[in-house]
Amino acid sequence: MDIRAIFVGLAFAFMWSSAFTSARIIVADASPLMALSARYLVSGILGVGIALAMGQTWRLTPGQWRATIIFGILQNAVYLGLNFVAMQTIQASLAAIIASTMPLLVGLATWLFLGEKLKPLGIIGLVAGVVGVSIIMGARITGGVDMMGLLLCGIGALALTAATLLVRGATSGGNFMMVVGLQMLVGCVTLTLATLLFETPRLTPSWPLLAAFTYTCVVPGLLATVVWFWLVNRIGATRAATFHFLNPFFGVAIAWLLLSEPLGPQDIVGVVIIGLGILAVQVSRQRSA
Repeated sequence: MDIRAIFVGLAFAFMWSSAFTSARIIVADASPLMALSARYLVSGILGVGIALAMGQTWRLTPGQWRATIIFGILQNAVYLGLNFVAMQTIQASLAAIIASTMPLLVGLATWLFLGEKLKPLGIIGLVAGVVGVSIIMGARITGGVDMMGLLLCGIGALALTAATLLVRGATSGGNFMMVVGLQMLVGCVTLTLATLLFETPRLTPSWPLLAAFTYTCVVPGLLATVVWFWLVNRIGATRAATFHFLNPFFGVAIAWLLLSEPLGPQDIVGVVIIGLGILAVQVSRQRSA
């Protein structure tokens, strides 16, 4: 792996992890589903506009259209929608930790249901992930975490895992920026319907809301996706996924730094164990590949 890919991978992990802190700031002053649908509208228009400027077209392959719809609904609407709703009552660091288990869930699902061989190192990684999550959840539940918010984050992680498995290899064939933009517009439409059905919109204009919304639209919403595609094209999906082991560290650190969320010894131990577990699973899958 070259030096440029390492720095880009670190940047991706940071951008992905920072989205939870910015989301926590947004839902303090705006209703979550309305805010997220607006974010996808802005990011989607930007993505499609950039794609057209790059000479990309709307003519996608059937696999790309499938990926666009599945990712738009499961990842953009269900996964992030549930996380935005949950972060009205739970901390950004906890939401980041739960979402960071996605590589572990993907590894487990491919092993159990898709017949992918997992070496002893990978099995140890899965066990370590479960142990790390148990340590953190034990501390948070004892401290009085909102169980409904916790459940919503868990369902969101499962939706993200399902989206990842259902579109494996379906985004190849060019027009990647167009696919990214259209995925976000699918998420916008889905969340707009959810807003009308389940939410009473609220908005309290503030400078923190404006800053967090702008950052979320541009950096985690658009730039991180482009960086991820670049990384996958350069070093492959399996190696690129190794950088996910940094997500628990960055997610907790950013929330602690910007939101002053408490960080106890059990949290630190749990995050380290989860990170090492993710790394072990990804290294094992990389060797198998």
